[in-house]
Amino acid sequence: MASVSKNESIENLIAASKSLRLSLEKSKAVGLALGKAGPRLEEINQRLPFLQAAVRPIRADKDALAAVGGHINRAVGPAAAVLKVFDAVHGLEKSLLSDPRNDLPGYLSVLKRLEEALRFLSDNCGLAIQWLDDIVEYMEDNAVADSGYLSNLKKSLKSLRECENAEGKARLDGGLLEAALDKLENEFRRLLTEHSVPLPMSSSSGEQACIAPSPLPVAVIQKLQAILWRLIANGRLEKCISIYVEVRTLNVRASLKALNLDYLDISISEFNDVQSIEGYIAQWGRHLEFAVKHLFEAEYKLCNDVFERIGVDVWMGCFAKIAAQAGILAFLQFGKTVTESKKDPIKLLKLLDIFASLNKLRLDFNRLFGGAACIEIQNLTRDLIKSVIEGAAAIFWELLVQVELQRQNPPPPDGSVPKLVSFITDYCNKLLGDDYKPILTQVLVIHQSWKGEKFQERLLITEVLNIMKAIELNLETWIKAYEDTTLSNLFAMNNHWHLFKQLRGTRLGDLMGDSSLREHEQYKDYYLAVFLRDSWGKLPGHLSREGLILFSGGRATARDLVKKRLKTFNESFDEMYKKQSNWVMSEKDLREKTCQLIVQAIVPVYRSYMQNYGPLVEQDSSSSKYAKYSVQTLEKMLMSLFQPRPGRFNSFKGRSLSGKFSNGVADHRRTASAVM
Repeated sequence: MASVSKNESIENLIAASKSLRLSLEKSKAVGLALGKAGPRLEEINQRLPFLQAAVRPIRADKDALAAVGGHINRAVGPAAAVLKVFDAVHGLEKSLLSDPRNDLPGYLSVLKRLEEALRFLSDNCGLAIQWLDDIVEYMEDNAVADSGYLSNLKKSLKSLRECENAEGKARLDGGLLEAALDKLENEFRRLLTEHSVPLPMSSSSGEQACIAPSPLPVAVIQKLQAILWRLIANGRLEKCISIYVEVRTLNVRASLKALNLDYLDISISEFNDVQSIEGYIAQWGRHLEFAVKHLFEAEYKLCNDVFERIGVDVWMGCFAKIAAQAGILAFLQFGKTVTESKKDPIKLLKLLDIFASLNKLRLDFNRLFGGAACIEIQNLTRDLIKSVIEGAAAIFWELLVQVELQRQNPPPPDGSVPKLVSFITDYCNKLLGDDYKPILTQVLVIHQSWKGEKFQERLLITEVLNIMKAIELNLETWIKAYEDTTLSNLFAMNNHWHLFKQLRGTRLGDLMGDSSLREHEQYKDYYLAVFLRDSWGKLPGHLSREGLILFSGGRATARDLVKKRLKTFNESFDEMYKKQSNWVMSEKDLREKTCQLIVQAIVPVYRSYMQNYGPLVEQDSSSSKYAKYSVQTLEKMLMSLFQPRPGRFNSFKGRSLSGKFSNGVADHRRTASAVM
């Protein structure tokens, strides 16, 4: 029994020992764990003040905090959508910052997606801001947070609200849209510039095509239109128009520059009269036709092609700017400068040339520049036409007065054809020719209608005939003005023959009639006969043979008679030759015929006389005083008479009258009123 109890006690001791050992091990483990937990607790202890500060603004009961959670949940949806779109916008950045020329359709597609994203952001940012406003308002009303916290929230909301204005919307994408639009503008300019080529003026003298082909390929126009629509959608129409006008204006100017149009800048002070720029006026008509029918026609068509879907006012306004800036105003101003120059007869023809050029382009002008946008061009054109018509009519109606005023001037001292006669004859023929008569008639019809008067069909013809009658009266007056009747006869035959030749076979001659022309021819023959009779026809009488037949008075007496008669002949010949050497016959055929008649009247008589009686004086020591001329010398001298001096006789072309008709002599009796 005792041994059993002893065994149980030992077992209990062993069990207790194990239990103590386990307890010690657990205590040791707990001690180690506590040692490790110490630093962590210290860290938690240090963070507690910060956590306390973070939750300090939110001081509300459980129900208020639960309600705030609902408001926050409602704002999360729009905010999440906005953030998602923001991410999408950033994803477009790489494509939109690339060069549009590489893939224009793709670029425009991406740009459109950006515009849609920005519209979404603009619309939904407002919704998100509204929800956040509600949250802040609830927190403020229920004292969920302190005032400092709420103040910071309100500042943030104020910044978000600024995103709703235009400037704010630009911030939504960080300026990506503006950068993309700038690239599109540059591409718009590049396409225009690279495909705008100056148009050379055709050398063909025939009728030029009225409608010029489009200066840009269809594919390029389509690209321009695609770019245009995107830029217009973003409020950049004016910038597009500015670029378009700039590029196309430079292109038209380049085309015109090749024509050497420096003359368009000539001012009135830079030329004396219209004749000094006569060549420029002819060029002006050709250049204006080229500019209108080709350059501006092409620009008109291209403006319509590019901007047609935007509206007629837009593309017409665009074309008007190009036309005005490229040079049409300079063309019109040059014409106006010509109308402001001083009056002269040649100016009438040049004004008619200008009117013809404008009239030829009338339909083109009305079609191209008839819109409201071209009002400046219209006004300047109307002003030019008015000045041309009034100026031309004024000069035409003053012609008769100017011719009559010349009657008081002395005739030419050399008996030649006065400049007035030759000029007016050619001038009136030009006015009646096919080139000028229809134009002048149209000008006079318009001018008469402005005065409320009806144009009479034969008004132009009647006025021209009156001018020619005035010329004939002038000639009659001048014929009587010479003190030397021989010179008067030469002047008369000169002018009658000149009129006959210049009028025969012309419109003016046909109007005056055959009887009038025959009178001029008959007068020429009459005055020629009188001229020969009263001048050279008297010389053969000095070579009389009276007293020399068979030397009836003796050889010495015969020699003295021959000397005396040769001396008288030589003196008369020298005097007449000297005087008439300064006289002029302008018409070659009349001059040659007259000289031949003089030779026929004198040389045969002189030759016969010298053959028969020359030996009587040739043996004398002073023979050279009497046998002064050989037959050949005499004939040569006579055939050299009446030669026109260089520059003395002027034809219609190359004349520089400066509005004055003169007869080649100084005129001290004329007044300023006689000058056109």
